[in-house]
Amino acid sequence: MGDGWGFRLLGPLEVRHGDVLVPVPATKQRVLLAVLALAANEPVTVDRLITCLWGDRPPPSSRNTLQNYVLRLRRTLTVDDEPCPLVTTAAGYHLEADADAIDVHRFRTLLGSARSEVTAGEPESASELLDEALRLWHGDPLSDIPSEVLHREVVPGLVEQRMSAQEQRIDLALRLGRHRELVPDLIALTTEHPLRERMRAQLMLALYRCGRSAEALDVYRQASTVLAEELGIDPGTELQRVYQAVLTNDPDLTITDPVPGVAGLHPVVPRQLPAPIGFFVGRTQELRHLDSQLAAASNSALMVISAIGGTAGIGKTTLAVHWGHHNADRFPDGQLYVNLRGFDPSGAPVPSAAAVRGFLTALGVPAQQIPADSDERVMLYRSQLADRRMLVVLDNARDAEQVRPLLPGVPGCVVLVTSRNQLAGLVAIEGAVPLTLDLLTRDDAHDLLIRRLGVDCVEREQSVVDELIELCARLPLAVNIAAAHAALHPTRPLAALVDELRDAHRRLDTLSTGEAAADVRAVFSWSYRRLTPEAARVFRLLGVHPGSDIGLAAAASLTALDPGLTRRLLDELTRAHLVTERASGRYTFHDLLRAYAADQSHICDTESERQAALRRLCDFYTHTAYTADRILYSHRPPIQLAPPVPGARPEPLADVPTALAWLEAEHANLLAAQHTAAGHAWHLTVWQLAWTLYSFQVRRGRDHDRLAVWQAALEAAAHLPDPAPRILAHRLLGFVYSTLRCHEEGIGHLYQALALAEEHHDTHQQAHTHRGLASSWALRGDNRKAVDHATRNLDLVRTLNEPEWEAGALGTMGWYLAQFGDYDTARAHCHAALALHRQHRNLDGEAENLSSLGYIDHHTGRHRQAVDHYQQALIVYRCLGDISEVAGELDTLGHPYVALGEYERARTVWREALELYRQQGRDQDADRVRRQLDTLNHPDDQQLSGPR
Repeated sequence: MGDGWGFRLLGPLEVRHGDVLVPVPATKQRVLLAVLALAANEPVTVDRLITCLWGDRPPPSSRNTLQNYVLRLRRTLTVDDEPCPLVTTAAGYHLEADADAIDVHRFRTLLGSARSEVTAGEPESASELLDEALRLWHGDPLSDIPSEVLHREVVPGLVEQRMSAQEQRIDLALRLGRHRELVPDLIALTTEHPLRERMRAQLMLALYRCGRSAEALDVYRQASTVLAEELGIDPGTELQRVYQAVLTNDPDLTITDPVPGVAGLHPVVPRQLPAPIGFFVGRTQELRHLDSQLAAASNSALMVISAIGGTAGIGKTTLAVHWGHHNADRFPDGQLYVNLRGFDPSGAPVPSAAAVRGFLTALGVPAQQIPADSDERVMLYRSQLADRRMLVVLDNARDAEQVRPLLPGVPGCVVLVTSRNQLAGLVAIEGAVPLTLDLLTRDDAHDLLIRRLGVDCVEREQSVVDELIELCARLPLAVNIAAAHAALHPTRPLAALVDELRDAHRRLDTLSTGEAAADVRAVFSWSYRRLTPEAARVFRLLGVHPGSDIGLAAAASLTALDPGLTRRLLDELTRAHLVTERASGRYTFHDLLRAYAADQSHICDTESERQAALRRLCDFYTHTAYTADRILYSHRPPIQLAPPVPGARPEPLADVPTALAWLEAEHANLLAAQHTAAGHAWHLTVWQLAWTLYSFQVRRGRDHDRLAVWQAALEAAAHLPDPAPRILAHRLLGFVYSTLRCHEEGIGHLYQALALAEEHHDTHQQAHTHRGLASSWALRGDNRKAVDHATRNLDLVRTLNEPEWEAGALGTMGWYLAQFGDYDTARAHCHAALALHRQHRNLDGEAENLSSLGYIDHHTGRHRQAVDHYQQALIVYRCLGDISEVAGELDTLGHPYVALGEYERARTVWREALELYRQQGRDQDADRVRRQLDTLNHPDDQQLSGPR
């Protein structure tokens, strides 16, 4: 167990400190310790502890009794001068312990490591890890813990995990050819667990491989009897399959991995390539060229990049996707794909940073761990690709500059880049190998028509087929369009299609290979004309949508249709390959399709219809984002929104996780919607969208986005008759400037807000602006001015009879008095603020004042109390999803740990704070924490400055 605490739960409870056994004789204390150890390092509520101790009928004095049990258990777990691992939290208690020192958590960690080893193709290592995991068991779990709740809710799951691990270990042993040594163990296991059908199947397989077929069949007969008598059922599919295979001496039973996988050990790798084209023809030389590049990648220490170029419609993407699928087995770690929209007619290519973010998400990096800084995001992406064998397809790139951040940093991966440009810079500097596609040969085009239309059709009209191919200029996309038209009209002769294409004007409309918009019009006109009128209208309006993708609810508002009908029409468009539905239920289409849809909207829809669609869309985003913001921070003074226009259906959101998920998914679209609203001079909507994004952007640390939306909001507010939006825009823009350390701009905007508020006698805004000025002056280092503005804020709020605002003002005043060194008065203010915040259930305010009290405790030598206050604040901020404040709280928590000499705990919280600061692009904070960590390496020099 090492020098620290160790806890064993996979059998009778056992507690050790180092090598010394620590007895816990009292039964209730054993239950309490078991519950906390099962949830190690996570808070357990008082209610949960009471339930586990007494079930559904706790005594009236259960809370006081629980406190006594906690006190006694703390005495048991207190050794010398070491801190007790049982810690009080805001909601209850938690046990601080190394997860590997608790056998339950160690067991689960080893199972996860085994899964990774299987994925890496290391079954031997995986088997050893499973053996180690199973050796942790020393009896029935929690066998001496008298808690009906734990034995009902926890023990069955642990037992099933043990059984599953045993089955997984046996699977691996069978794969490794150890069937002979398995037979005795499997006989014992099936005797002990007669209803485990998988173990029966494993025993049959092991016996068969040992040449004992008759015994294997007898195992099946015994299983049939037991299952019928005990459960009244027949053997399941797997057991029947093995039985039939043994009866027929199926050769598959002799392979090294006959059993269908090892349960739970196959994580999904990204497979982002679009579906392959079913009618791919020719390109023999090009495919051979790419094969040679793959061989070069395997035989050299260089990363191989192939730059596939050529005109629009020549088949660049088709070739890349076909080759990628054909060689999928050569890339065991998966494929990444992105359409960079480099030639989008709207002139808005996908930023490299957005593409990297998408790749990180596909690679399994949680959203909260993706850095905000572009360079750090690229470094994380390249780190994720290190030691992986992957295919990266960068489709429709604009230029080399757009591609470079998306290139892996180490050998092992193969990159395919498609572009209408030559990408000469990529060839010259990165060593990309150019591959320029030409038109199809006549034979290949002929083959394509046969594959699409059938031999009989092509031979029947052979006299016009060659002319059709030439009229299509042997351009793959044009030939495919002509073939699709013929397939959709099987009774119409090809000669009629050729007659139509002979008309030069109509042929250019249909098959132009020149300017991009003309090509798009030609490519999609055939499919578009065959849509139902309702689907065609949806398609056109999707071209008006300003974002890169759209969800069902937004599409329903854009089109003013019922969501059920909208989905059916989107399905029709998907079947026609005019839109693509992602796995997440969002819809998108290629940039050329977008241009064609917008073009058709300008032809078929009136300007007022397009304006109305965008108005509905903006109202959908504004009202749904407003709902999300109210869920995130219900204590924020609300604003009044006009009802959404007819046809707009804002999305209902249930809770904080749902609101955060929606805002995360729609954030880019919300920014685009604000930009669209500004372009149409919908000034109030521009301002309101900025307002609705505020809480989310603050909690996610998106300060640069916050700056952009409030700059737009301030411009819009200048056109509004009500001065309040302009005051608020100046105030919040000033605050974000100050957050970004642009102090002159920040304080300037705040004083403009104050002047306007005083001019219009708006006491509420005056109070809030003084609070903002207090913060800004403090960030600039002038605590005297900060206290002056905090005092003015408190005086004004007390005239308004608003207890929640008074709580905020008291907390602000307390914080800046603490900065001034008046700790006693500061503590009184913060306690008063904390009581009011708790009374009104304002978690943000509660966390803020807990943090302030932690600061005061730390600076008055009460370091253990400081740790407690900081930890309580940290719990609340994590619950709120406020990763910006979580970073700051971790930063501050390290200082009392240092003062207490608990350097390893300080390192732990500072490392997490450093990572969060990096992700949020808070470079100055990150640099400071890095210096703090460096200082910890010099115990004699502990002069560490706090973050606030």
